[in-house]
Amino acid sequence: MSNNYGFLLLSFVFFCVSAFPANRVLALHPENPHYFVFRGKPLVIVGSGEHYGAVLNLDFDYIAYLDELQANGLNHTRLFSGVYREIPTSFGITDNTLAPLSPDSYICPWVRSNVPGASDGGNKFDLTKWNEAYFKRLKDFIKQASKREIIVEVNLFCPFYDESLWKVSPMNAQNNINGVGNCPANEVYTLKHPDLTVVQEAFTKKIVQELRDADNIYYEVCNEPYFGGVTMDWQKHIIKVIGETEKNLPNKHLVSLNIANGSVKVENPPSEVSIFNFHYCYPPDAVAMNYHLNKVIGENETGFRGKDDVLYRTEGWDFIIAGGALYSNLDYSFTYKHPKGTFLDYQSPGGGSPTLRRQLKILKDFIHGFHFVRMAPANEVIKSLSDEVRARVLAEKGKQYAIYIHEPPQAGKKSKDRQVEITIELPAGTYSYEWVNTKTGEINKGGKFRHTGGTRTFPSPIFKEDIALRIVAR
Repeated sequence: MSNNYGFLLLSFVFFCVSAFPANRVLALHPENPHYFVFRGKPLVIVGSGEHYGAVLNLDFDYIAYLDELQANGLNHTRLFSGVYREIPTSFGITDNTLAPLSPDSYICPWVRSNVPGASDGGNKFDLTKWNEAYFKRLKDFIKQASKREIIVEVNLFCPFYDESLWKVSPMNAQNNINGVGNCPANEVYTLKHPDLTVVQEAFTKKIVQELRDADNIYYEVCNEPYFGGVTMDWQKHIIKVIGETEKNLPNKHLVSLNIANGSVKVENPPSEVSIFNFHYCYPPDAVAMNYHLNKVIGENETGFRGKDDVLYRTEGWDFIIAGGALYSNLDYSFTYKHPKGTFLDYQSPGGGSPTLRRQLKILKDFIHGFHFVRMAPANEVIKSLSDEVRARVLAEKGKQYAIYIHEPPQAGKKSKDRQVEITIELPAGTYSYEWVNTKTGEINKGGKFRHTGGTRTFPSPIFKEDIALRIVAR
């Protein structure tokens, strides 16, 4: 082997070690922390998931569910830990996976004692004893998701939206033999009751230790803490417990805070938080409001707008092209009877379907077709646009432009065929462009052009509802 060849080989090895470190756990991308890196590759997360009961509901076949996500190229699911559960009448959700139908269907971190009297008809829980069957199921779910390159949000806690939900919680004193949780629902996550805080600390430590080897998870402290009396001091305390538990563990996992329904500006966030998640964030103003944080802005839950696929397809596209890095909607076609998401006759207050999941794959493939870590929101390059539509641009100016155009959708509203023109400011250069059908992924129109600088107008093909435009320098 020549000296030159050896030098080149060593240089290549050094590059690989530098570019793709041994720690392949989900992290913020070092070049652009608005995005993720996972197993050495830049990542945007897109999902359409069941209602969070995949582990706690023993009637749910999570292998079939994860296979369906993988088949559609989706890479996200939210998971509630089992500390919180719902009842069949909660929120009008048909066959709600978060509402196990019997005591035998519900598995949670603590074992049941031999003392009868829990409100769900089973025996009371012992909050000093872990349910190893639960942790075995949890770890297998995470492992199976990892095999399919699916990121799992492990949501530790959730407020109790009404007394009926607090009534069935294992942390309620009526449901455990330990006398813990003798308080109203709106004081459970407040640090006011040391006995509850000790239980919550122990659970957090346990789950973090059990999932220490997982590379495909992040922790969300609490779902929708802006309801039910959850305090920021309590959330900061749980974040501290996560950090202290992981201090001597090999992997450090990202931590998420759920900020608000809609859009607000985050003020004085804890430094340990890497993901700021919003719910029902349309339009996606939260991204621009919080872009200065240099962290991931996500929308990890939406729904309750109606059943039409267009509502959630357009919401997802709009959020990601706004500069978000995580989008996931509730998909009520997944139930314990239909773990592959084939149930369409639901009455739940939202959407979800096999068609929507295929369409969201197109979004995921579109954004991953760019070097998106070099891109940033750039709506200012739009110089004119046809009436009745909205547009959004994510760009590395002069090199790559992701443009999304859509009608403001309304549930039940029929869309018409339309053709629009958008005028974009571009530096001089040679470019290619493609109009992408957001429903099929087909290229409806495209070509190459040489540009002398200034503005250029792009007439769209005929479309309904929405369309995307890719412009790349050659």
